[in-house]
Amino acid sequence: MTDALPLSYLALLVVLLGGASFFVVRQVLRTRRTELAMAELQNKLLQEKKGQARDYYELGSIMISKKLYVQAIKQLEKALKADDLSDGEPAALVHNALGYGYAAQEQYDLAIRHYKEALKQVPEYVVALNNLALAYERKQLMAQALAAYDQVLSLDPTNKAAGKRAEFLRKLTVVS
Repeated sequence: MTDALPLSYLALLVVLLGGASFFVVRQVLRTRRTELAMAELQNKLLQEKKGQARDYYELGSIMISKKLYVQAIKQLEKALKADDLSDGEPAALVHNALGYGYAAQEQYDLAIRHYKEALKQVPEYVVALNNLALAYERKQLMAQALAAYDQVLSLDPTNKAAGKRAEFLRKLTVVS
């Protein structure tokens, strides 16, 4: 009877280690895929004299996901200057990503400028509007932040993040 207890612990340990191994291998493969995509885009853009906006945007997005904000901003600015960048959604995506890169570096004035530009391109771009509200909040511009969150909620009433932030800001302004 005493031998059964250690075997059950051993079985549990094997199951836990197997599960942990699965998640580690999955993360390694995901990281490898990201690194390969980044290397391919960098090589492609080095070989071409003038890259395409989409390639610069994709490379910048990968760099943002890796928290390489300075390098990401350089790529995204190249995307804005690319001849093939069209107005509307493509330009809005680039401006929103630039805003995110600047906000991550606490350069909120530049972030706000790019979020507003994204919204000029696509006025109902909820992600950019939510990002704009957060940038206003970080700059302590609470009235503008609340107005932006309310605008998010008018476009997407189920947006939980905007709902929570708007509720918090309303309580904050009542207390003040």
